[in-house]
Amino acid sequence: MTHTPITRRQRDILDFFEEYTRSQGISPTLEEIAASLGVNKVTVFGHVAELERKGVLVRAAKGVSRGLQFATPPGAPIRASDLQILGTIAAGSPLETLEEPESLDLSDLTPPGATCYALRVRGDSMIEDGIREGDLVLVERRVEAHNGEIVVAVLPDETATLKRFYREGSKIRLQPANAQLEPQILDSVEVRGVVLGVIRRY
Repeated sequence: MTHTPITRRQRDILDFFEEYTRSQGISPTLEEIAASLGVNKVTVFGHVAELERKGVLVRAAKGVSRGLQFATPPGAPIRASDLQILGTIAAGSPLETLEEPESLDLSDLTPPGATCYALRVRGDSMIEDGIREGDLVLVERRVEAHNGEIVVAVLPDETATLKRFYREGSKIRLQPANAQLEPQILDSVEVRGVVLGVIRRY
């Protein structure tokens, strides 16, 4: 896996590439990628060449129109040595997480075989759990959580937040660790991961 940041346009190409490969069983041509993004083939060629240089895509053979493939299959567990900071997570008001990834080696802190990532915290809603603004939280990618676990939760409006998770009957309570803040009571949330630990830069 590459440690070089991927641009927004390159991410668009990879998203289309993954979806096309999954649905069609073959990789798309440069023309098909260009058509999907509304750009010309030369532009796509340049981005694909960069993705090859960064080690994200590899070519099975030269001159083959559908010979591109992922260097690491989508959905494969992320090795701890390849862990990335994917963006910023709100511990106050929810916010959109759309930053370029940074590389981070946390191989000693992740469970064997776990798929993990890291998020930088913004806000003070979890300070009583020792999570402060600017900290990094190490997150295991999961879609289910137990009561009392700190989760990355995506709310119905598609914003993400960091809170303790409690299922109470038909409702879900997202509990801040700050006595000045009220919990959020929701009908449903999407759990994107469970916090394993916190890293602080002093």
